[in-house]
Amino acid sequence: MLMLLNNEIIIDKDGSLALYPTFLDVAEANFYKQHFLEHIHWQQYDIRIFGRSIPQPRLSAWYGDEGAAYAYSGISLAPLPFTPELLQLKQRIEAQTQQRFNSVLLNLYRHQNDSMGWHSDDEKELGTNPFIASISLGLNRTFLVKHKQQKSLKGKLDLCHGSLLCMGGSFQAFWQHAVPKIKVPCGPRINLTFRQIIKR
Repeated sequence: MLMLLNNEIIIDKDGSLALYPTFLDVAEANFYKQHFLEHIHWQQYDIRIFGRSIPQPRLSAWYGDEGAAYAYSGISLAPLPFTPELLQLKQRIEAQTQQRFNSVLLNLYRHQNDSMGWHSDDEKELGTNPFIASISLGLNRTFLVKHKQQKSLKGKLDLCHGSLLCMGGSFQAFWQHAVPKIKVPCGPRINLTFRQIIKR
């Protein structure tokens, strides 16, 4: 299900998933990680799961163009303006992918107990077959994928410091993904997922 081709890990069934492990070099990735740790307006939002409100097991922030509002799991987010550093990354990813983005969701996994549960990025604001580009900074974490209908189709990727992961086509319709907790103590990881919000 996961194939290695020219240093890119690809899913090409029911959508596409591609990993570029060295999109940023080490010096660039180190700079962005430290800058975002210190300067992003991090928040711990409460989400609703099975009718209960609980704190997210990570910190988050939402940046983007004016009007690029986003809602998920009972959270409604109005964007903060793009910073120069976020714009630099956005423009670089747009050049790589030939896609356009007007927003970015940042997640800070502070330690081994922070995580992301199984989900698809299929909110109505993202439209049909959204293209999502995700940068990882900091400690490596495992990215799990599983097909929604064919349970035997599943796999995992190692998201390393400076890597770029792209999800496109009908991936969100057919697949779920997650970032699980790990058992050993670890340092922080920042994940930036660039998106195109349909403004209303």
